Amino acid sequence: MAGKYRWAAVGDLNAFFGLMLDNVAGLILIVSLLHQNFNFPVEFALRYMIPGTAIGVLIGDLAFFALAFALARRSGSNSVTAMPLGLDTPSTFGMVFFVLGPAYVAALPAGSEGDPQAMHQAAMSAWQIGICSIFVSGILKLLCALGSGWVRRIVPRAGLLGSLAAVALVLISFLPLLEILRYPLVGLVALAVILTALVGRVPLPLKLPGAVGGLLVAGVLYAIMSGSGLLAESSEQLFQPGDGLWPTEWMSALSFSWLQAMGETVKYLPVVIPFAIATVVGGIDCTESAAAAGDEYSTNTVIGVEALATLLASLCGAVVQTTPFIGHPAYKAMGGRAAYTLATAVLVGALGTTGLFGYFYHFIPKAAVYPILVFIGLEITAQSFLATPRRHYPAVAVACVPALATLAVFFVNQLWGDGALRSHGIHPGTLLNPELQKNLATTTLLANGFIVTSILWASALAMAIDRRLFAAAGFYLLAAGCTLVGLIHSPLPQAPLLFPVSWGYLPDSMVLPAEYLPTVLSWAAGYALVAALMLLWGIYLRATRQTLSGH
Repeated sequence: MAGKYRWAAVGDLNAFFGLMLDNVAGLILIVSLLHQNFNFPVEFALRYMIPGTAIGVLIGDLAFFALAFALARRSGSNSVTAMPLGLDTPSTFGMVFFVLGPAYVAALPAGSEGDPQAMHQAAMSAWQIGICSIFVSGILKLLCALGSGWVRRIVPRAGLLGSLAAVALVLISFLPLLEILRYPLVGLVALAVILTALVGRVPLPLKLPGAVGGLLVAGVLYAIMSGSGLLAESSEQLFQPGDGLWPTEWMSALSFSWLQAMGETVKYLPVVIPFAIATVVGGIDCTESAAAAGDEYSTNTVIGVEALATLLASLCGAVVQTTPFIGHPAYKAMGGRAAYTLATAVLVGALGTTGLFGYFYHFIPKAAVYPILVFIGLEITAQSFLATPRRHYPAVAVACVPALATLAVFFVNQLWGDGALRSHGIHPGTLLNPELQKNLATTTLLANGFIVTSILWASALAMAIDRRLFAAAGFYLLAAGCTLVGLIHSPLPQAPLLFPVSWGYLPDSMVLPAEYLPTVLSWAAGYALVAALMLLWGIYLRATRQTLSGH
């Protein structure tokens, strides 16, 4: 029946624009967030980071294109829709704000912000750490593909999806909104069009996809306003898009010299690993939703393809992992088959490896593209609740609280890093209000390792809601252990993994400074005490023959 498979249809056009724009927006996001928030050199990002990241999309979507043919042959169906794949949006924010950006700042010598050579070396260090992070993600996902169900058995859905909702609502939706509102006449129009079309499902004229309609309307508005001088001058670094053509620097990743940064990468794994596991769970959910729409893909195969795409992309210098997208049923409803993934693979891969993406980055107004990210953030948040049992909604909500602390710390750190304050020696220690000092310190403790904190808090509460108090005690005890080694609640700005004592053989660089030890021990003891309380409570319920199994 393979010869009868209609792998291309009219619906592929709409599906292509949706998937392609999602991925192009992700690439724009990497470069713009790094530059705007960390003054990361744009040309370095375009010539070193973007090609390998785009190759990940190329490999993954080509593989899913082939899988669609295999499924059509096996099932005899001529209407199989390929699984969509692209850059994982939560990971994009996580990698930029908690891995690449901090690694760049840490590697940049003080006072050398304007030195091109120093900036290049710091960017190279951040890139190598990013490659190591994606390499580890690929290996972990490959292992998970061999037994993808174990993650769901250990961690309740509220734990993993709650942490994703936290990233989606607080980072993916809010931070792009700031860029959108810098140009409200453009951004608000694009946002309204995209949300009305994609969330409200109100059709656009000519059956245009919502993302394309928003981009066209906002792009025209931006061009008119820019031409008439109504737009404020951008403070972004001037960049000639032609400078990014035909990049070859990314090929240096093939020498594996980035492996020397693996030791430095370890302290970023508390951010990297949860995102990798979350894409595995997301891949399982995507496979289930595809099956519900009529396309029965193998879960292990889908996750294996995702893992291989991530792993191979890392060898080419990628800094963001790929993942199956949740939009398969929507693309199938559009009438999409397999051609849309082929077209996305070819276009995104070509843009990244030829350097033509630099023109997209330079000319497409971000206020027109970023509303797509707001939609993605809202969709992930909504799906996190919809895919979670109703009784666990409070657990999903509590997972968002540590992310709020991260948002606060993000802006506070930008304030402390401003030259006006630094030139006068103003820092948190010089504040005259002791209560403000304590609040800032506590907020930092809550923000550091927030993804792991979100998973543990939501999982523990979900277990308690189901009256599985022994399991809840296990999560609280795990939180105590994570606190002791700095996986969560690190009191230090860079949140390194440090041990509370040296045990006689650990170097000083791996031991928590003595002045922070009381704080860490008090947090760990608090979690341990809660774990003991849960155990005793569970024993009491069992002794009085009250149910421990849930509602």
